[in-house]
Amino acid sequence: MADCIFCKIVEGDIPAQKVYEDHEFLVFADVKPQAPVHHLVIPKEHISNIMEIKDQDLLGRLFGVIQKVAQQEGISEKGFRVVNNCGDDGGQTVGHIHFHLLGGRFMEWPPG
Repeated sequence: MADCIFCKIVEGDIPAQKVYEDHEFLVFADVKPQAPVHHLVIPKEHISNIMEIKDQDLLGRLFGVIQKVAQQEGISEKGFRVVNNCGDDGGQTVGHIHFHLLGGRFMEWPPG
């Protein structure tokens, strides 16, 4: 999608600190990190939000990437948080499905 910031990152038009990439997914550092490890995990295909997923197996593959990156970043043993915001009321600010992978510190609940 031409006006999507995440699609522009996928295309290389906007620079990002890439953490992981394969043919289907991209993981990059969040520009406003809320934890020592704060990465965004996205499918390269433009999908607006979780309600627009047609391939249900996509989520399984995406969570496999999250597992790989959590191990790579050294947060798999102590724990981490995965967050997805869907729609305006859910706090979604970019209209391209993405999951926040946060770790490297204790995560309180409810979040502050």
